[in-house]
Amino acid sequence: MTFPTSHPPAEFAESILDLVGNTPLVRLGRVTRDLGPIERQPLVLAKLEMLNPGGSVKDRIGLPMIEAAERAGLLRPGGTIIEPTSGNTGHGLAIAAALKGYRCVFVMADKQSAEKQALLRAYGAEVVVCPAAVPPESPESYYSVAARLARDIPGAFMPGQYWNEENPAAHERTTGPEIWRQTAGRITHFVAGVGTGETITGAARYLRSQRAELVVVGADTEGSVFSGDIPRPYLTEGVGEDFWPDTLDPKIVDRWVRVPDADAFAAARRLTREEGILSGESSGTALVAALTVAHELTAEGKGADAVIVVLLPDTGRNYLSKLYNDEWMREHGLLTRPSPSARVGDLLSDHHHGAPVPPLVIVHTGETVGAAITRLQEFGISQMPVSEAAVGSPVDAASLVGSVSDRGLLDRAFRDSAVIGRTVGEVMDRPLPLVDENAAIDESFGLLSGGATAVILIRDGKPTGVATRLDLLEFLNHTAAAGGRRG
Repeated sequence: MTFPTSHPPAEFAESILDLVGNTPLVRLGRVTRDLGPIERQPLVLAKLEMLNPGGSVKDRIGLPMIEAAERAGLLRPGGTIIEPTSGNTGHGLAIAAALKGYRCVFVMADKQSAEKQALLRAYGAEVVVCPAAVPPESPESYYSVAARLARDIPGAFMPGQYWNEENPAAHERTTGPEIWRQTAGRITHFVAGVGTGETITGAARYLRSQRAELVVVGADTEGSVFSGDIPRPYLTEGVGEDFWPDTLDPKIVDRWVRVPDADAFAAARRLTREEGILSGESSGTALVAALTVAHELTAEGKGADAVIVVLLPDTGRNYLSKLYNDEWMREHGLLTRPSPSARVGDLLSDHHHGAPVPPLVIVHTGETVGAAITRLQEFGISQMPVSEAAVGSPVDAASLVGSVSDRGLLDRAFRDSAVIGRTVGEVMDRPLPLVDENAAIDESFGLLSGGATAVILIRDGKPTGVATRLDLLEFLNHTAAAGGRRG
């Protein structure tokens, strides 16, 4: 096919490697809602590294490590790349190796997700899995096994992400300048999770060369040495270590924020559900640290002048069997449950609806179905209790004899439009369950998960409000979000 000479040139990359980097910034405007008036809040921007071709920030270091080894004669055609990895560095190396024709063998700890292992195999790599609950010097550790394979396999080369200076150099060359350009030099705080440490080291080196007063915040996990904790097992992948990598310059980090597994997981799920950003656990760790800083700045009256950039290192697609699997989360004690002190009445005190709605909206048996429909529309609600008390009379629990819902009324009106003029008492459904507002919240969960669409809250024999499934979901989501803000 021949194009006219005026036809615009086609736009394409020569290879997938040309698409690494230049990831966008996006404002986080929903997870920051509780910071107070927007004019007092910091501008919180997320660097979306999951939009790299391999789905993580580690795409930036794969090719530079390989090309440096080629220049030094350490990696030759037909050679084998060996690397201990939590998965993402392996993906970055595997992409580059696929185009260059190298064999790859990646050694992982058994706590890494099945998705990460499957993804490496999809690129043609071999995966060796080792126990996570052993010290680095153990012959069973994934560091030791990788070193042994690199020694024993002819033509093997281990890039060594934990000490390879090409890693921080790649971020100093790309990530830092991108952030500086994208914020027009306004960045005041840089927040990143720390594992190998090359991202925070390299990016902060460049940013600090442009703004000496930049505040660099390292997000760490409980059980990691970086924030001064005693090394012990933890579930969050991709951050923390039980030793200090050479690729981390600790002097460049101004402060550390230590984040428990539960808070990291809750924050990642909140980021996905509120901002639509499907994120991994280490992104949750970084978000908790960023929100911690944002809350402090706002409380000190310094929020309006702050621009916080938080780097989100990878996608949540790698964690569908763990982070986004409720059963796995529950087995590991990571699904946030309401406090034992939470009461059913808390469901109404936790309303997040946009328009104010009275806690109790009722309709009387003698009113028309049309009046009931108007009331449902007026308050934007889906159901109401029905009282047989006279209009204007006090309503007690004994007078509640039924209920109506938008779904039930629609069904009846669609089949017979004459229903609109009938009394509510003729078409009402069964009464909603009654629950004392001082009862444990588990009681409402049992009813709402068992078939009831709503419950009526009672205090001293009088109805005080209606709590729906949505109210319970909002309460649970708010509880999880509050957990994600700790740290």
